[in-house]
Amino acid sequence: MITTLAMDREPAEAPESSQVAEQTVLPVLFAMSFSHLLNDTIQSLLPAIYPLLKDNYQLSFLQVGLITLTFQATASLLQPIVGFYTDRKPKPYSLAIGMGLTLLGLVLLSRANNYHLILVSAALVGMGSSVFHPEASRIAHMAAGGRHGFAQSVFQVGGNLGSSLGPLAGMIIVGHGQPAIIWFSVLAAAGIAVLYRVGGWYRRNLDHHIARSRARQQAAASRFPRSTVVFTITILLVLIFSKYVYLVSLTNYYTFYLIHHFQLSIHESQLYLFAFLFAVAAGTFFGGPLGDRFGRKYVIWFSILGVAPFSLLLPHVGLAATAGLSVIIGLILSSAFSAILVYAQELIPGKVGLIAGLFFGFAFGISGVSSAALGRLADHIGIERVFYFCGFLPLIGLLTVFLPNLEARRR
Repeated sequence: MITTLAMDREPAEAPESSQVAEQTVLPVLFAMSFSHLLNDTIQSLLPAIYPLLKDNYQLSFLQVGLITLTFQATASLLQPIVGFYTDRKPKPYSLAIGMGLTLLGLVLLSRANNYHLILVSAALVGMGSSVFHPEASRIAHMAAGGRHGFAQSVFQVGGNLGSSLGPLAGMIIVGHGQPAIIWFSVLAAAGIAVLYRVGGWYRRNLDHHIARSRARQQAAASRFPRSTVVFTITILLVLIFSKYVYLVSLTNYYTFYLIHHFQLSIHESQLYLFAFLFAVAAGTFFGGPLGDRFGRKYVIWFSILGVAPFSLLLPHVGLAATAGLSVIIGLILSSAFSAILVYAQELIPGKVGLIAGLFFGFAFGISGVSSAALGRLADHIGIERVFYFCGFLPLIGLLTVFLPNLEARRR
C-alpha cells in the first residue's frame, strides 16, 4: 500500500511543493489514520491486561492505578513540550522514533518480571504517545490542503477505532499469558515502517510548510489581542474538560452501571460498551467536515451542548433506551475534539504542534485524573448517582457563546 503513495515521490518527480501543499494529500492522511489506529490499539492494551498483571504480581488497586498514572503522566505532560520544540525545530522522522519507543515498551512489558519494570514499560509507551500525537496532528494539518477539519477527523477516527480494538486484543493476551504481548510488537513495527515513509514526505515539503506557517502567523498577528486568545484557549480547555470527564464516566464505568442497575452479566455489559465505543469511532469522522462546511463554532455548540438532553435523561430510562441513548451520545460527543482542535490551530496559526500537544496532553491528563476521581466518588455515593451528576457536564457547552467567530473575522 505504502509503495504507491504520493509521499514516495522524489521532489523532481512530484508537483511543485506549493501545489502539494495546496491540495488534500489523501494517501498521507490515510497513512496517519492507520498509524493512529496502530498507536492507540497498543495504548489500550495496557488497561485491558490489568486483571492479568494484578493476578500475576499480586498488585493492589493503588499499584494498578499507579501504572495508569505513569502512562498518563508521560503521555500528557510531555506532549506540549514536544509540540513546542518541533514547532521551532521540525523533526520529520520523530514519528518513527516515537513508535520505536512504543515498540521498546511493548517488548519490555512482555518480559517484565517485577512491578518496577512494568512501570518503566508504561512510561515508554506513554513517551511514544507523547511524540506521536502532536507530530501526527501537524502532518495531518499539513496534508489537509485547506480541509483541516476533514483531515483531523480522518486522523482521529483511526485512533478511536484503535481504542475500541484494544480490549479485543487484550482478550488474546489474557488467554495466552503476559509473553503474548510480544506478538503485538508487529503492530509497532508496521507503524515504524509507515511513519518513516510519511517522514520522507514531510521532509520534502517542509520548507514550503514553514513559509506558509509564517505567512499565516503574519496575517493573523492583528486578528485578536493576546488577552482574547488566552481567554478563548481557556474556554476551549474547559470544554475539553466537560467532554472527557463525561466520556470517561461512560468508557470506564458504563459496564459497572449496567451490571449494577440492570443486573447484566459481564459479557452482556461488554457488548453494550462495544456499541457505545463503535458509535464514538463513527461519530468522530463527522465533526471535522461539518466544521469545514458550517463553521467550527457551530459544531462545538452541537457536539457538547447537544448531548445534554440525552445525558440528563440517561439515568432515568430502561435498558433498551439506555443503549439507544448511549449510542446517540457517542455519535454526537465524539465530533467535538476535531472541531475544537482545528479551531484552536486556526486561532493561533503556525503553532500546530504546540496546540496539538496542549490539547491532546490535557485530554490525556483529564482522562487519567477523572477516572480515579469518579471511581472514588462511586465508592462513596454509588455508580447511579455518579451517572446522574455527570449528566450535567455537557451543560458547560453553554460557554461556547463566548468563542469568537473565526470564519466571520476572516471574511
